[in-house]
Parts: sequence; C-alpha cells; structure tokens
Amino acid sequence: MDVPETRELTYFVAVAEELHFGRAAQRLGMAQPPLSRAIARLERRMGVQLLERTSRSVNLTGAGQVFLTESRKALDAVTASVRRTQRAARTDPKLALAMKPNGDAGLLESILQHYRRDPDAVDIEVIVCGIGEQAPMLRDGRADVAFLTAPYDALAGFDTEPLLTQDQMAVLPRAHRLAGRAALTLADLTGEPLPRWPGDRPGDDADATDGRQPEVRDISQVMQLVALGQLVAVLPESVRRHAWPDVVCVPLLDAPPTTVVVAWPERTTSRAVAALIRASAEAAEVAGAGAVRRGEIRYQDTLS
Repeated sequence: MDVPETRELTYFVAVAEELHFGRAAQRLGMAQPPLSRAIARLERRMGVQLLERTSRSVNLTGAGQVFLTESRKALDAVTASVRRTQRAARTDPKLALAMKPNGDAGLLESILQHYRRDPDAVDIEVIVCGIGEQAPMLRDGRADVAFLTAPYDALAGFDTEPLLTQDQMAVLPRAHRLAGRAALTLADLTGEPLPRWPGDRPGDDADATDGRQPEVRDISQVMQLVALGQLVAVLPESVRRHAWPDVVCVPLLDAPPTTVVVAWPERTTSRAVAALIRASAEAAEVAGAGAVRRGEIRYQDTLS
C-alpha cells in the first residue's frame, strides 16, 4: 500500500484519542463526514480494521492500538525534524536540555563546567519541566538532550548514558509511626497513601489506600504533602538534599535502584550533543570517584 500521509495519521490519532468522530472533527476543525470517509479509506488501503464502530461507541481494535502508538511516533518524528532543523539554522545555535526539578541528582553544575571546556560546545538552554515531560519533549524535538530516570521514564527510541545509580528511600512525616526505624521494606508501606504521578491513573498503585492519592507535580509539592501527613513517598536517596525539617528519609531495603541517564534521540549526529554526553560521563566519573559512600548520596561506578 501507499505510505499514509501525515494528514491521515493526524486524523486517525484524533479519532483514536477522542473515540468519537464528532469530537475529533471539532478538534481538527473539519466536518464529520469527510473525517469518517478518510478513516474508512485508510482502513481499506491498509487492509486492516482500526476501529470498531457501533451506533453508540467507537473503540480501537488491537491493530488500531498498535497503529495509534506508531502514528504518534511518526508525527513526533516529523515535528522533531522541523524543530531541530530550525534550531540548527539559527545564527546563535543552542542545545535544549530538558530536566524535571532536581532530575540531575546534583550533577548538572559539574556537567556544564566540563562541557564549556569542549571545543564543540554551544550555549545550553536548560528547560525545567514537569515530572514525566522530559521524554515527550525529547521525542517531539522541543529538547535535544534530557535527563531521564530508569525505570520510571520510557527509554525506547533513545540512546542513553547511565550517570548515577541510587537506592530509594521512604519519605515520611517526622511524626509517622515508622519514622524512627533504621530501615524499611516496601511491605511496611502497604496501605499508606502514596503520591499519584502525572500519567498515573487513580488506583494504579495497589499499595495506595483506596486509590484516592493526590496527584503531585514536583518534589516540593511532595515534601509539603509529606510534612502535612497527607502521604508518604518512595524517592531516590538524593532527595535527602531537599528534605524539609518535618520530613524523615528512611532507607528501603528491597526497593529497586533508580538510574539517572542522559538521553538523546537515536542516530543523532550533532557534535554539540556528543560534547554534552562526554561532559556528562566525565562529571559522573568525578562524582563517583569522590563521593562519600555513607551519608547523602552513594554513587555507583556505572560507566566504563
């Protein structure tokens, strides 16, 4: 079959996300009949049913769910190509680096010091975004590089360099019944109110109390809610640097470690991106060699 046009992908994504032809047409600024015909033509050309239609509902088939995922990737790639090309054409080139608040685990200052010494360095625009927004910004070209955290951020489609691996802590109100313990396990937190991060659905976490967790957007909000006794949280141990006086951080013995990585799109040929990756690896090696393994943060040597 002919390769679908980006216009057709845009039409399909709108219908797949709205699951309603009328709302999708309104979102696209077009009439409903031509939208319905366009989707039907796309299905005929592909030889695949993407949507199940009844008089009352529209639902994705299994093939439609796959096509939605792939269509989003394709549209992001087109948008990214335009944005990165426009940035490359600027007379004052800049590298866009996306990170959530404190998402660098304290490494950014050292990384920038190493980066400025590289002959391929350009000015860096640091974009501090919300939790979970870094990967989408990297996929659609708003960012050239991002700090992500495995296993929580999706790394598919990116090249990555691991920088820092950390154990996780239980973050508790100082008056909490478990705050005086030397260490905890995840089972100890069963039934405790845990935060709901952006993108989570209420009740996704089986350990949370009756699915009514508050949604949080950044670490400061987490700290405030913990201090007020409204929730407890599981966070990387670097959170100790930002803990409030009314909050206690207790090691979790069985929580999986997290790894801060610097990520960039696959097959990137930018010399400025390569320079930032080199600087990030150098800064992580220095931090790993000089870190005290007791106390604030324990750095692992994850780089060869």
